[in-house]
Amino acid sequence: MHNELLKITQQLATLGLNKGTSGNCSVRLDEGFLVTPSGMAVDEMMPSHMVKMTFEGIAEPNKKPSSEWRFHRDILQQRPEINAVIHMHSMFATTLACLHLDIPPFHYMIAVAGGDTIRCAPYALFGSQALSDYALSALHERKACLLANHGMIALGQDLDDALAVAIEVENLCEQYWRILQVTGVDVMPPLLNETEMHAVFQQFRGYGKWKG
Repeated sequence: MHNELLKITQQLATLGLNKGTSGNCSVRLDEGFLVTPSGMAVDEMMPSHMVKMTFEGIAEPNKKPSSEWRFHRDILQQRPEINAVIHMHSMFATTLACLHLDIPPFHYMIAVAGGDTIRCAPYALFGSQALSDYALSALHERKACLLANHGMIALGQDLDDALAVAIEVENLCEQYWRILQVTGVDVMPPLLNETEMHAVFQQFRGYGKWKG
């Protein structure tokens, strides 16, 4: 499963859906789950870098899991029909997420995500339990959601299914973004305040190679 998780992570980079160290993926194991490592560029990753975790939140020794391991854990634990989770900072999903927009049923393919809308979860600090809680709520009876000022989550029965959902949702987000260029949208991007940005800087101090 280590090879499969790395392959999907590489595909996301090749498709331009994640860049640099952004995004992360996980897959269910017989006991716990496997998640991508923290702060590592895809071209540096090897199968051995994937991190095994228990549903109690314990990672295998001497490895650092993605900072977003909480929502991977919580989704897999609470959604038994889901076996793979993909998180992306893809261009169009993130653009709409920064506007705090739900995606309405403008196209029938919205149904791919499991309902008649794709919800946008409220903003919370990356890596926090609050973000996981918001994501779980937005994903209720859904296979995808946006994360405000952040990105997107896609779910699947396996990694290939999750990737297919992720690609289709990004495509829908691009289509909706283009519609808004014609119809207009009377929304200014909600900005993070000083307190929220300070929390981000503090969180980054333990992230990958960031040395701020």
